[in-house]
Amino acid sequence: MLDDRAKLLLKALVERYIADGQPVGSRTLSRASGLELSPATIRNVMSDLEELGLIVSPHTSAGRIPTARGYRLFVDTMLTVQRGEFAPQSLAHDQPQKVISNAALLLSNLSQFVGVVVAPRRNSVFRHIEFLRLSERRVLVIIVSPEGDVQNRVIFTEQDYSQTQLVEAANYLNANYVGLAIEQVRERLKNEVESLRSEIAALMQAAVNASSDAMSDSRDEVVISGERNLLSVSDFSSDMGHLRRAFDLFEEKAQIMRLLDVTGQAEGVRIFIGGESQVVPFEELSVVSAPYEVDGQVVGTLGVIGPTRMPYDRMIQIVDITSKLVSNALSHHK
Repeated sequence: MLDDRAKLLLKALVERYIADGQPVGSRTLSRASGLELSPATIRNVMSDLEELGLIVSPHTSAGRIPTARGYRLFVDTMLTVQRGEFAPQSLAHDQPQKVISNAALLLSNLSQFVGVVVAPRRNSVFRHIEFLRLSERRVLVIIVSPEGDVQNRVIFTEQDYSQTQLVEAANYLNANYVGLAIEQVRERLKNEVESLRSEIAALMQAAVNASSDAMSDSRDEVVISGERNLLSVSDFSSDMGHLRRAFDLFEEKAQIMRLLDVTGQAEGVRIFIGGESQVVPFEELSVVSAPYEVDGQVVGTLGVIGPTRMPYDRMIQIVDITSKLVSNALSHHK
């Protein structure tokens, strides 16, 4: 456990390093903390903090910088967020995709880092389905979503079907299952398989599996804005290797979705600090994120990705405000 003096010095060190980006020496720390302590006393406290793994001394400097563990302690126990710094803004109650794009842009503009939004999950519901015989045992499945999106899938069947049989199967599905989620259709087909002719039942099961794949392909989309902002961040511009790894992450959108997906399981703003776990793969990056809602139901996640040396209090405000704006815009969109 840290005593009050050690906590105050660690807080001052983290804040000074975030502001300046330079290792903090004992003399600078003495002025920043406002404590009337001798340089020797401060050096002793810094030595204790280093032994606890909260700060580290770069080999080129006598000063200290925070570790991931130090940042975590600072964020969890010492961070104070001043509300009301940002003037209220709004996102137009536009098409959902436009709201998402504007939110990512707003996040990047306010933070001067990278704004990321995972688009709302779509329900895997179909409005209409058709089967078209392409050749022997090859069938094209055409699925139309309630929003009018069309997905095509080619399935390979165990037996050959005539176009008449395909029309019969499509008519049955359209008459009995429209408006249900694909998962619900699959469960109902299991129960009704005995009442259907076996060959038609097999076709429907194959179509449902194809429909599920088609819907999941478009279920999650990541919108990223402001990657170029990292070019002006000294932590990255001085090391092209760090910058390259960051850009590789943004290209691998599936990894970002997995990262932000953790946030969707909790309420409020969450902070992930690079290097403290496998959640954030790079020591140089941190993520501040929050879920957003539509009519009270969490449907997606948004956040800011930037250097570990970021002003966390400011990022918390930006992410919190933007999540509320997105929730409001999407809930009022009809």
